[in-house]
Parts: sequence; structure tokens; C-alpha cells
Amino acid sequence: MSAKTLSRCAWPSDDALMIKYHDEEWGVPLHDDQKLFEFMILDAFQAGLSWKTVLYKRENFRKAFSNFDAAKIAKYNDKKIEALLQDAGIIRNRLKVHAAVNNAKLFLEVQKEFGSFDKYIWQFTGHKTIKNKWSEIKHVPARSPESDAMSKDLQKRGFKFVGSTICYAFMQAAGMVNDHMVHCYRYKQIK
Repeated sequence: MSAKTLSRCAWPSDDALMIKYHDEEWGVPLHDDQKLFEFMILDAFQAGLSWKTVLYKRENFRKAFSNFDAAKIAKYNDKKIEALLQDAGIIRNRLKVHAAVNNAKLFLEVQKEFGSFDKYIWQFTGHKTIKNKWSEIKHVPARSPESDAMSKDLQKRGFKFVGSTICYAFMQAAGMVNDHMVHCYRYKQIK
């Protein structure tokens, strides 16, 4: 079956980059701390915007934010932050840029406390993927009890832009929940 004839979720539409993201990344269980941090940063920048907007700026974000190296981002000073706010290749939101630096520092603290961010973040789903069974996109929730708990704990630790809806989007991206539609060919492929 060719990529065009595969039955997949409707949200990527016919956009090649969105299809590639859907087919190769979205919903795949992720346990690499640097990639988890990347999704955390990108999902925070998505707040109030479409994922497509963020996805098309992703390579620029990688360059601007030291390939999502939390240790480097945690050391960003005012001069670096101002340079980021002038970078048209990313989303230039002052609160979100400051949140990225703040969250990098806290991410490193969580790594130290738990041994890895992976061990910490996956506790909210019992260290396994929650496999939902949605037949229509309208049934997919914007949040869940797990994303509520994650959001509450992250906020308690001082993280910014980690509301429950952002946490749920993170959980979907990182494969903590499988929200592919049941008719999507990726639904059964993702374990």
C-alpha cells in the first residue's frame, strides 16, 4: 500500500510534512530525554497556535535553541534571550522564550532527582502507553486525569506553559497515549 492510499488520522490532511510527522513520530513511545525535552519546549510554544505552525519552524527552533540541549539552554542570558526574540525563524513570544530557559533549568533538576526525565514523566501513565480507541477526532479529549496530574506536578515544580491541555498534547506526541484513530494504520503498529 502506498503512503497515499494508507488509512490514517485526518489531521495531517494532505500536507507532506504533517504526514511525515504523523507516520514517523507522533504517538511513538519516546524515552530519550533530549527528545522529550524537545517536545516539551515545542508544545509550550504551540500554546494558542496550530501544531503545523510549530512543525514548520522546528528546524529553526533546533538551531536557535542549541538542538534542545537543556544544559545549554539553562545558561541562556539576557543577551541570548533578546537575540531569540529577534529571530524570525521561531515563535517570538517573550513569555514562551523565558519559559523555555526556566523549564530547561527545572528539567535538569528533575533529571538529577529521578535519574532521568523519562523515569519522572512516564510515571503519570504507569510507565506504559495508554491505548485509546477513538473512531472520530471529535471524541479525543483535550486533557485527561493523567495530564491533569502531570500539569499539577510540573507547575508545583515551577515549570511554565504546562497546563493540562499542553501536557495532553505532549503525551500524544511522546507516545504516552496512543490517540491514532482505530482505522489509522499506525494505531495497531504502535505498541
